[in-house]
Amino acid sequence: MLKQQSSKSIYAAQVLILFSLGALLAGAAELPYGGWIQIPILSFIWWQLDTQKSKSFKNFFALGFAFGLGYFVVGLWWLYISLHDVGGMNSLLSCVAVFLLSAYVALYFFAATASIRLFKNTSMLGLFLASSWVVSEYLRGEIFTGFPWMGLAEAQVNGPFAAIAPYVGGLGCTFLTVYVSWQITRLKNAFLNSATSIIFISALTIISSLWSFTKPTGEPITVELIQGNFAQSLIFRPEGILKQIQFYDASISQSLAELVVAPETAFPWPEHDLPSGLIENLQSLSNRTGNNFLFGVIGRAADARNGREYSNRALGISQNSPAYLYDKNHLVPFGEFIPPGFHWFINAFSVPLSDFARGGNDQANFTIRRKNQPSLHAAITICYEDVFGGELASRIRRNPEPTNLLINLTNLAWFGQSQAPAQQLRLSQLRSLETGMPALRATNTGITSVLGPNGKILQSLPEFTQASLSAQVQAYSGKTPYVLWGNIPILSISSLLLIWGFIRHRRF
Repeated sequence: MLKQQSSKSIYAAQVLILFSLGALLAGAAELPYGGWIQIPILSFIWWQLDTQKSKSFKNFFALGFAFGLGYFVVGLWWLYISLHDVGGMNSLLSCVAVFLLSAYVALYFFAATASIRLFKNTSMLGLFLASSWVVSEYLRGEIFTGFPWMGLAEAQVNGPFAAIAPYVGGLGCTFLTVYVSWQITRLKNAFLNSATSIIFISALTIISSLWSFTKPTGEPITVELIQGNFAQSLIFRPEGILKQIQFYDASISQSLAELVVAPETAFPWPEHDLPSGLIENLQSLSNRTGNNFLFGVIGRAADARNGREYSNRALGISQNSPAYLYDKNHLVPFGEFIPPGFHWFINAFSVPLSDFARGGNDQANFTIRRKNQPSLHAAITICYEDVFGGELASRIRRNPEPTNLLINLTNLAWFGQSQAPAQQLRLSQLRSLETGMPALRATNTGITSVLGPNGKILQSLPEFTQASLSAQVQAYSGKTPYVLWGNIPILSISSLLLIWGFIRHRRF
């Protein structure tokens, strides 16, 4: 009896250790050089799981699931702010909602780590683990519209494998992160093979950084990014709405930059009900000065199916041109559209406009007209869409106009003083790396930034300040291998390796 109780205590301690390691891994992503720091932590996690691979499936599931749960509870806790502080949901229900979402996405981490138990006692296990991680992460970004936030790839913008992103995207960075961390685990038992693999991957990464697939085009453009810093609670009050509209209208009108960008829902009111003459006055100003304006509004959906009358819209104004409209395509579940059968959940909020219409996935780029210079074309994303690198690459690839820069309009006031803005900034950096394009991020509360084509932060504003960021930005042209091929290469390699692994498993 005492032996059985001791065994249960040891097992409970192992579950707690893996939960803590998952939390530590998530916290490391927020540190400088977080992508480097995560690799030895992952190595220790693989060692812990590898020593437990002889346990029953049920017990191994608990270990892998605990690792994922610790990672996502720490990485996604800021959702509590939007549910409770902004949305007015009951505190306990908000905690349960965050826990349930973390538990759901933790299942994908377990599915990936299950390869350690399934393909045990093989020298190819590192490749199988990396492949299963890539496939699991891809599925996490697709099933139920996808939620690939807090992947291992985004930390690699501050890690050793950033140079791989233009070739095989974030999933390729994920593959190498998992594979190299596994090889570090195996150094004690197979030093020569593991060291050779690590050196080979390191050399491949260095060589990959020598090529650039995009190049500067035209003269730099002057831009101004406006950060209004309005609390989310003000958006649902008439006086707050009017104050915000007046601020952004004045800021846009007074700017002398060639391109002026205001954030998502800068005008948090249906476009057709905005103060009389606001849009018309901005169009007249653009016609006189040649300036280009881009800002977020609540749009009237062109196809109001299923009773969804409004859309989350970016509205662009250029000289002597019809208004540019981009309606957000990849909506946030529960935040911007209500999945069937879940209206009761949204009713727990006090937030309106939570069931938007969806824009098409083939919308045009925004054309930025310039005096005595060729026009530039910007691929637009709104907030959450910056998470989906494959979708952005596909849009750039299929767009008849060349893409010269990326623009993301975001409002993260929903998440207060948390790590959410820094997490999304890393995602934007990854998108720049993948596409080889500079990026502009106009946000309400931060982090408003200008990014280079290599994902580096060139300029940024402090969070929670009302300010404007003025900069000269060099546009680029060209397409990276990732834009041309998307996730097909890395998914094909990973799928073939897993098929090979299953064949070997059945044979032996």
